[in-house]
Amino acid sequence: MKKVAILQSNYIPWKGYFDLINQVDEFIIYDEMQYTKNDWRNRNKIKTNNGIQWLTIPVRVDSLHQKINETKVFDKNWSKKHKATLQTNYGKAKCFDETKDFIFNLYDQISKSELLSEINYTFIKALCNYLQIDTKITLSSDYELVVGKTERLVALCLQTNASHYISGPSAKSYIDENLFADNNIKLEWMDYSGYTEYEQLHLGFDHGVSILDLIFNEGKNAKTFFKSDFN
Repeated sequence: MKKVAILQSNYIPWKGYFDLINQVDEFIIYDEMQYTKNDWRNRNKIKTNNGIQWLTIPVRVDSLHQKINETKVFDKNWSKKHKATLQTNYGKAKCFDETKDFIFNLYDQISKSELLSEINYTFIKALCNYLQIDTKITLSSDYELVVGKTERLVALCLQTNASHYISGPSAKSYIDENLFADNNIKLEWMDYSGYTEYEQLHLGFDHGVSILDLIFNEGKNAKTFFKSDFN
């Protein structure tokens, strides 16, 4: 049995993204999709004294057909600004002191990269290592792509010898479930409900913030708040 999941890359994604990675044997980052503005590709949410705030990597959009892996950063100081924002808002978090060097060194390591896709990939890989997630992570460019939304997913599953495909629930609006059945691939839907709350700074609990919130507050215990770890 081999489980596969496929998602577009996000900047410092929320815990559900990593929970999905933790549930499969291979995770494919699909960066040959069209880049979408005001989306998760180049930004994510953190908690602050003033409520939820977006951390955004400024990128250049030169074409409506621009792909995620063609998208470039235009502000060379973005990483310094993000580190300063995280320091201000998470400096008093329970596990900030023990996790700060790892996270901030990661920002320093990737700060000179011009490609958004490379930045996201670096964060995802490093955070998986920190969380002790040993899932194989590949890129869609490693495989042959075909035309059609569901057809493309099925083709990637066949090329990876997947027996199961785990999809996020938002894909229910376009996925043709019959195509998976016709190719003897079991389609399963990720359920993002029912997560256990943890200790957060600032008023009100929010599950949808970046994984950095969980790491700064819970450190090495972060993975115990994944459904795939406590179910």
